[in-house]
Amino acid sequence: MKARADRGAAHAGGESCLVHLDRDHPGFRDAGYRARRDRIARIALDYRGGPVPEAPYTEEEHAVWRDVWKHLGPLHERWAPRGYLILNKRLGMSRERIPQLDEVNRKLRTITGFEMEPVAGLIEPRVFLSYLADGVFLATQYVRHHSTPLYTPEPDVIHELVGHAASFTHPMIAELNRAFGRAAREADDAELKALERAYWWTLEFGALVEEGQVKAFGSGLLSSCGEIQRFATEAELLSFDIGRMAATDYDPTNYQPHVFLAPSWEVLYHDLHSWLHDGGWRRA
Repeated sequence: MKARADRGAAHAGGESCLVHLDRDHPGFRDAGYRARRDRIARIALDYRGGPVPEAPYTEEEHAVWRDVWKHLGPLHERWAPRGYLILNKRLGMSRERIPQLDEVNRKLRTITGFEMEPVAGLIEPRVFLSYLADGVFLATQYVRHHSTPLYTPEPDVIHELVGHAASFTHPMIAELNRAFGRAAREADDAELKALERAYWWTLEFGALVEEGQVKAFGSGLLSSCGEIQRFATEAELLSFDIGRMAATDYDPTNYQPHVFLAPSWEVLYHDLHSWLHDGGWRRA
């Protein structure tokens, strides 16, 4: 994907990228949930720009949002960097009801120009990363099943909003995302794989040291009760090495067995920005 004119492909072509519910998915046998998922997916498939239409969340789903925050709030106080807590307060999302993407976008655009656009389900890494170059984060709108509020087998709107949204109010994090996008538009398949892994081990599952304490930085950690608790007690902490990250595969279906730990936010930003800007991913 090379230009803004091609954006529609990620939405119109989304039907082939829909996340089909496996038999072991918590919502597989819930006809009402599946119908709502289809309705929310249709919003993304029909989207062609402008204000993002509202997703029809139920009171039951808003309760899931509240339950997640009830458990994550204390974990964030212990394990989230101070900057994340400040950014979250800055964005001002309600903890009582799931914010709509358009509501979040109105705030993001005035701060860094970033915005979140809807997709129906999982999409190819090249498409996801390439959109970042334009300051666009492709986000799901559906909600995990109410029977497992603290678990989701795929990224849902809770992951997108709790994990990613606040980070786009930080100019330097927004720039890192754009830099990933610019690189992805130029990368061949092998280089794209290096970019995908580096994104995973930094912006999704990175960690850093703040005032002598280990903190969760990545969105995948900060949006998951299970991940952040396991990170705190069991994950192996590896030295921050972007070349090694770019060569290290990951499994999105399981808890991460290790996390790369940056000695500071400044080192994480400087090293990652240099690697992206100077084309380190071309040599990965």
